Amino acid sequence: MKKQLVIVTMLVFLGQLTFGQYALPKGKSQLNVGVGFSSWGTPVYLGFDHGVHKDISVGGELSYRGYHDNWDNYRYNHNIIGISGNGNYHFNHALDIPKDWDFYAGLNLGFYIWSSPDAYAGSHSSGLGLGAQIGGRYYLSNKVALNLEFGGGNAFSGGKFGLTFKL
Repeated sequence: MKKQLVIVTMLVFLGQLTFGQYALPKGKSQLNVGVGFSSWGTPVYLGFDHGVHKDISVGGELSYRGYHDNWDNYRYNHNIIGISGNGNYHFNHALDIPKDWDFYAGLNLGFYIWSSPDAYAGSHSSGLGLGAQIGGRYYLSNKVALNLEFGGGNAFSGGKFGLTFKL
C-alpha cells in the first residue's frame, strides 16, 4: 500500500510539472491502448478517437481476450474479439475542468465474436452489444495521458486502464 501511495504521489507531482491541454480538439485524433478487467478474462484493447466538436469525439475500438471456463467437469478455452464504435461528450469546457484532465461519458455499440469449442454446452454467443462508459484522462504531457474508463450494459462490462497518445 505504501509503494502504491508513493507511485501515485510521484505521478501527480510529475503531472504538475507538465503542460496539458483540453480534451481532444476538433479535427485532431488520438490512439488508446491498454488492458481491461471483466468477468470474462483480461482484455487488451486498441482504440482510436477523433474530435468532431470541441466537446464531442467519435471513435472505434478493437479488443481481444482469452479465458477458460470449467463446465460440466471439463475445462474449455474461449476467445472473444470485440469491434465497437463510440461517441463521447467531454465535460472540460462545460465544467471548467483544468486542462491536465479530461472527463467524458458516452455510448458504444459493438459486435463481439465469441469463439468456444464445439463441445461446449454453455450459453456464450456472438452478437451486438450496446453500452455506456464514463472515464477520464490525466495528461502527463501535451501528447501522453493515463486513462481510466468504466462501462456497463454490454458483453464487455467492466473497465479498462491504459495510455492515450495524441496524434
